[in-house]
Amino acid sequence: MTITVTELCKTYHADTDFPVHAVDHLSLVIEQGEFVAVMGPSGSGKTTLLNMMGGIDTPTSGQVDIDGQPITKLSQQALIAFRRDHVGFIFQDYSLLPVLSALENVEFVMQLQGRSQQECRRRATELLTQVGLKDHLHKPPAKLSGGQQQRVAVARALAPRPRFVMADEPTANLDARSTAELLDIMQKLNETEGTTFIFSTHDPRVITRAKRVLVIEDGRLTEDRSQ
Repeated sequence: MTITVTELCKTYHADTDFPVHAVDHLSLVIEQGEFVAVMGPSGSGKTTLLNMMGGIDTPTSGQVDIDGQPITKLSQQALIAFRRDHVGFIFQDYSLLPVLSALENVEFVMQLQGRSQQECRRRATELLTQVGLKDHLHKPPAKLSGGQQQRVAVARALAPRPRFVMADEPTANLDARSTAELLDIMQKLNETEGTTFIFSTHDPRVITRAKRVLVIEDGRLTEDRSQ
């Protein structure tokens, strides 16, 4: 699947006389299987861009196409189904459900897809083992470290076998060791399963690992380089 962004804009009308252009006529193409870092200063529009590409946020104008299908024109119901089946999200604050165990958090999104309990349990156990949490399956988030919670979030994002993973500052709250281990996991999944990873980040450790770096300033794409 290819993401094509065309003249994408997101404008907020704050309490001032001047509109805020979070994303300003931005165009780009991301191919299936890429490992991309989107960097730029705070307030540059990185998170807004990821949210629009993932169908969480609606652009003011412009278009996001997935394999030629304009997701910006989907009905709300179709958009929910698209996000559920094709996009995984990893948030800076983990966004795990506190009343569920690590295993149940990962199973939950697959249950929404209507998969059998047996399949959900097998896939969730497999992913949590893969991210190094085999001995923590039944612990709630409160009993896990920040690095462990972020691993659960990665497993949850990958559970429905998405084509894309949108990761918003996924290493912001992690120490160096946890960051390296997490990036190893995501890089391996990118290479073995062909999952596209798109990160918004300030973290040089993420940027170094990326195969492509997009630089956003004031909502505009100012640099696009492969490495």
